[in-house]
Amino acid sequence: MDPRYDIPRRAAAGGGSGGSENSSPALGAQSRRRKMPPRPADFKLQIIIIGSRGVGKTSLMERFTDDTFCESCKSTVGVDFKIKTVELRGKKIRLQIWDTAGQERFNSITSAYYRGAKGIVVVYDITKQETFDDLPKWMKMIDKYASEEAELLLVGNKLDCETDRIISKQQGERFASRITGMRFCEASAKDNYNVDEIFVKLVDDILSKMPLEVPNKELSNSVLSLQPEPEVPPELAPPRMRCC
Repeated sequence: MDPRYDIPRRAAAGGGSGGSENSSPALGAQSRRRKMPPRPADFKLQIIIIGSRGVGKTSLMERFTDDTFCESCKSTVGVDFKIKTVELRGKKIRLQIWDTAGQERFNSITSAYYRGAKGIVVVYDITKQETFDDLPKWMKMIDKYASEEAELLLVGNKLDCETDRIISKQQGERFASRITGMRFCEASAKDNYNVDEIFVKLVDDILSKMPLEVPNKELSNSVLSLQPEPEVPPELAPPRMRCC
């Protein structure tokens, strides 16, 4: 046999003292050594995605978290969520991204998830006028239920359907410019265009307003428990209006 392929066999258990004498104690210790556990997240942040039915909220979430796209996604019933960990500003951030149903009949459930959100992504479909016309309704939900400190991002989705566009980019920009602190961009979950940028920029905006060197015990207002929020709207403060 060619010596290059002569692989020594492992000695059988109880097969004599020769195998045990040739084994290295260092190798035995190394094989028993456990891998170091992954570094825990420095921050745990909640982001919610809202908008009318069929605008692509689930597709944006799944493209970002799993890099997948489904041509025939079913409408979300109530709420769904996914987890993704990102590294930003030298910190490890565990994102809990909530995908909310667009139908009004679920508003009593989904409104409870606004309260703990550090970032809110408002989505419309650039090919459907009614989804853009619904934006003031979603802003009222934000004003009523969300924290005033939540970062806002308006997304015109389905940029891959440019030939069927009804809502111009300028219309989206004008709407966002009327909302204090709201950013705007267009994206395509199908073509994976601007999807990562949506969430990374939103998280970066959140972190820019947070102290990054605070002891863990002082992060109670920044760290979200991964236990689901109750499906009951919280008691609410008087609404504030971001939009004219």
